[in-house]
Parts: sequence; C-alpha cells; structure tokens
Amino acid sequence: MTTELETEAQQVARAARMPDILDVIAQLSSDEVPTPPALARALLDLLPGEVWSNPEYRWLNPASKSGAILREVARRLMNGLAEWEPDPQKRAEHILTKMLFGCAITQLTGEMTRRSVYVSRDATSEHAAVRFDTPDGHLPFVPAGHDYPVNKEGRATGPCRVCGAPVGLERGESRENYAYAFIHEAYPTGEMKDMQFDVIVGNPPYQVGTEGHGATASTIYHHFVERAKEMNPKYLAMIIPSRWFTGGKGLDEFRARMIADRRLRAIVDNPKLFDCFPGVEIKGGVNYFLWDRDHDGDCEFSTRIDGRIISTMSRDLREGAGVLLRDNRAISVIRKVSQRTQGSVEDLCSVTKPFGLTMRSNYPGSVPEPFEGSIPLLYASHVGYSRPDQIQRNHQWIDRWKVLLPMAGDGHGREVSYVLGEPIALAPGSACTQTYFIAGMFDTRQETENYAHYLTTKFVRFLVLQRKSTQHVTPDRFRLVPMLDMTRRWIDVDLYEHFELTEEEAAYIESTIHPREPLISLDSAIPASHLPGGHKYRPPGARAATESDETNLDEDAE
Repeated sequence: MTTELETEAQQVARAARMPDILDVIAQLSSDEVPTPPALARALLDLLPGEVWSNPEYRWLNPASKSGAILREVARRLMNGLAEWEPDPQKRAEHILTKMLFGCAITQLTGEMTRRSVYVSRDATSEHAAVRFDTPDGHLPFVPAGHDYPVNKEGRATGPCRVCGAPVGLERGESRENYAYAFIHEAYPTGEMKDMQFDVIVGNPPYQVGTEGHGATASTIYHHFVERAKEMNPKYLAMIIPSRWFTGGKGLDEFRARMIADRRLRAIVDNPKLFDCFPGVEIKGGVNYFLWDRDHDGDCEFSTRIDGRIISTMSRDLREGAGVLLRDNRAISVIRKVSQRTQGSVEDLCSVTKPFGLTMRSNYPGSVPEPFEGSIPLLYASHVGYSRPDQIQRNHQWIDRWKVLLPMAGDGHGREVSYVLGEPIALAPGSACTQTYFIAGMFDTRQETENYAHYLTTKFVRFLVLQRKSTQHVTPDRFRLVPMLDMTRRWIDVDLYEHFELTEEEAAYIESTIHPREPLISLDSAIPASHLPGGHKYRPPGARAATESDETNLDEDAE
C-alpha cells in the first residue's frame, strides 16, 4: 500500500530514479487520450484545500482511462486525512472503499485504473491494496448501448441520439462500441441511485466515431460536463479541449450555457500545441476548469504555457459577444475598440460557400483551359474554368471587386501566429470554390486594395485570433474587427493611434502576430499566384497538402 499512496517527497525521489509508466501511456495518440500524471496534478490543484481533509466526501471519475487522476486523489487524501486517521492502513481502507468511485471507458482501461489505484487489476486479489468483495471494486467498466432511432422493422436509421455515434459502432458484445456508460445513464448503476457525489473529476473522451463509418467525428466531451452538472456535486473539475471557447461542431448551446454559468470558478487554458498531451495533436489546445456549486461571480481565467501560469484575470466570461475570450491581455484592447466602433467587418463577409453548396475544394465541374463564355474558378492551387450555369448561386458577385480569404488559417496554438491566410484582392470576373470565402466586396479598385492590406495588419488578425481557436475561418471570427473607411490605407501604427492603445498593448500585438502580405490582382480576375510559375500553383490533380476538403478542415467544420 505504501508504494502506491506515497508522500509527495517519496514521489519526487522515485521520479528521479525512473519514469512514471502513466507518462508513457499518456503519449499514445488516441481519441481517448490518457491523462499524464503532471496534468492530473495540475487539475487537482484547482480544488480548494478543504477537500483533502474531509473524510465524508465521495469522489467520482466517470470516465477513467489510466487511473492517473484517481491515483493522485488517493495520494493527496492519504496526506490530508492523516490527522483524522493516523493508522495508514485504516486510512487507505476508508479512502478506497468509502470515498473513491469511478467508471472506466473500456474493459482494458478498467484494468489499468484498478492497477493504478488498487495496485491490482483484481480488487479481490491478495495483492490489492485493499480487498473488495468483487474483482472490479468501485472501479468497474459498465457496458452500455447506443440510443439509435429505429424504423418499423427495428433497424437503426441514424446516429445515436445521445452521443452521435454512427450505427456501425454497434458491432456485437465482443467488440467495443464506445457507448460510454456515464452519458448513456448506465452509470451510476441502480444500486448507487441514492449516492451523492461531492467531487467529480475527469478527462472524458473528446469525440466518438468514425473512420470507416462514413461520418464525421462527433464531439462528446460536453455531454460528460452537462451530465456531471446534473448530478449537482459540490465541485466539478474536468480537462476538455478549448475549441468550445469559440467554435466546435454541435457546441453552440454548450458554449452559451458555460459562458452564462456563474458557478464557473476557475479556468486554466493551455493554448500551446502538445503542451498538455505530448505527441497528441489537439487543435486549439485544452483547458481544465473548476465548477463550484456555491460560487456566484466572475471566473478566474488563467493562461498556462509550458506548465507555467503566465496570466490570470478575474472576469465576466459573458463579455466576449458569444464566445469565451481566451487572452486576458487582449481584454483591454477589445474594450477600447468596441467603444470607438460603429460597425464590424463581419457584416462584409459572405457566406462560407459563396458560389455553391457542392463547390468544394476538389470540385470536378471545371476544365483546365478557358473557353468562350467560361468563368474562371479559383481553387487553392490553380484555376479552372466552368460554364456560367455551373456556378450554383450568387452570379451577381462574379462581377464585383472582391477580397478572398482562405477557409483554413493558422489553427495551431503557437505563441506567434499568422491567424489568417493571404487575402487576395481581385478584379471582377471570377468565382471561387469553398477553399475561399469572400471577406468583402467593393465598388472601387482603391477600396478593394486598401481592404486587403487592412486584413493583413497585425491589429486585425489579433482581433480575429480572439474568436478563433482552430484553423477554420468563418465570418463570425471577424465580429470584433471594426469596419473603417477603406478609401484610405490603414497600417498598424495608425490603428494603434486611432484606438488609443498604449505602448504596452501595441507591443503585445506586435509580438503575438507574424507579418503578412496580401496578394494583389487588380488588373486581372485571375491572380498570377495561381497560374503556372506562381507560388501557389500546383497542376490540377496534384492537390497541395493545404488544399483539404473544407468539411475536413478540423472537427469544427460548421
């Protein structure tokens, strides 16, 4: 028992001799990413100190993977309850049999969790830290089924109504179906119906579904958060992706509820890629939060880079105009801009599929050479030519001066970012695939050129960044960007002065955003960059790596 529930000093000494096996497991890429022990400790640091000295609290991890979180909980309780129960063995028996509960997400992770917490995967074993009457102890894997809609013949006709899993995931009892018991209400089990949990902690699965099942991955972590809140614990602390701050497929209602929930006491955002889960790419980064049933007020929002808190601010999460602003240092800039702004660039942006719902990045309805009456069609890396009747909608936009923006921008959590791709200022006469959307249309050449330069300013891209956590770019990302007079050329120095930014605020923007230049094609509806010899040109059929189908840009495709 003492080898598993050791003191902090013993942990440090042991770590100096050998790596923690759970650190190795946590680096395996998976939709169900195990929690690195260091991240488990950071999550639990959010909880108030009183939880470690209260022997009456019941703890629950509803989606255990490696057991790292519950193992750390047990260690802290062993220290915190030492005065309450001086005998280590009696103290351990109380913690493991009366206080800690969990549900594993698979049979294998159940065994891993019990090995981490009980020392043995069989809780009845003589090798277990505390012996239970059943092999699973309080840490079982509970099978559950998906809730598929069915037709009159009893056949499933669509994705699970709870988690969105495709029908193909239900493959018989011998194979994993990813119907997680907690959100499908199979756990807590019937015999636990009267049990009140005081602290719920976890790192739930992030998505379910898909490769080989003909469907896009469905986000599911928000279901775990909502279900945990329904159980009304005193405290709830979880690790989830940060894409819910600004986007995420199916997350609009969840985001609105979280932002409005004044019981959110603290959020720690980790925007840097690979910072929390080494080797596992979670676009937009991750965050962990503390929800306190008795809290009613502003949230302490922190930014954590390389394991170090670099910024903390207590603020009202509702001031982000429908999103959660993730950069504390940007708040003062946003407030100044909003006080001096009448309109937003968002109003100029077109729909994200400007010329047709099926005109995707690999749209086949064009030919390589122009012909009489053909319409040039811009792809990411070349130009095709289509008949006018193949342009499915918004024909009137073809003959406007336009500024296009790539649908995919810089989506990785870097400390310095481009945020947006290169804007293209175009003369009238062409259309585009869904690789691009129209960021603005104008009546004059001058306004078009000035607007393209405006979108490349660090000031504009910094404001876009506040509403953008992944690579997907949509018009609503521009809501904070002010619409100014485009008959003049704006540069960053002028913008900083116009909005009365301090030297410190301007320096922060300069250090955060990379320089960027527009592509100007105001003498032709076809930019030279997309023709043979141009820096973007790739022959048709040899798609560039960046020319992804827009529905696969990331899990946030809307």
